[in-house]
Amino acid sequence: MPRQPVRLITARLSLRQPAQADAAAILEILSNPYVVQHNPSDLMTDLEAAEALVRHWLGHWETYGFGNCCVFDEKTGRLVGSCGVRWMTIHGDRVLNLMYRFHPSTWGHGYATEAAAAVLHWAQESLPAELVVARIRPTNLASQRVATKIGLRRDPAFDDQGEDGVDWAFSDRP
Repeated sequence: MPRQPVRLITARLSLRQPAQADAAAILEILSNPYVVQHNPSDLMTDLEAAEALVRHWLGHWETYGFGNCCVFDEKTGRLVGSCGVRWMTIHGDRVLNLMYRFHPSTWGHGYATEAAAAVLHWAQESLPAELVVARIRPTNLASQRVATKIGLRRDPAFDDQGEDGVDWAFSDRP
């Protein structure tokens, strides 16, 4: 199984494996109701929950050599979001689930698109036989725009019931 590089670098961003020290910044993002408005079960209210999430992400990294990344603004060094792929099963098929979440101060500036494109490129180069799927709520138009800008297409065959409602699938399947 290929390992993701220590850092993925884009024009404005740096993506790297999370560290426990990132938990407070992750909490700042995931405790914002606007960030999780389409996935309310992901709302975090305390540092312990953020630390547990980081441990979960690190477990995937340890097992598979890749996973969710912390995303930093290269100019300021500030943690502005998370983005990555992780294994999941949808309708019995193992896929790479692409996720991205960003601080509202970055919305509308292309950060999610830039980070998601870098992760998708890494996944397609390193795991070319694997399907990448982004699961997005039907009402989350901004996330759908990110998915289509990076080349994913609506793929109803992988629509599924998520914890907070129906997830539409966007994939890199030809």
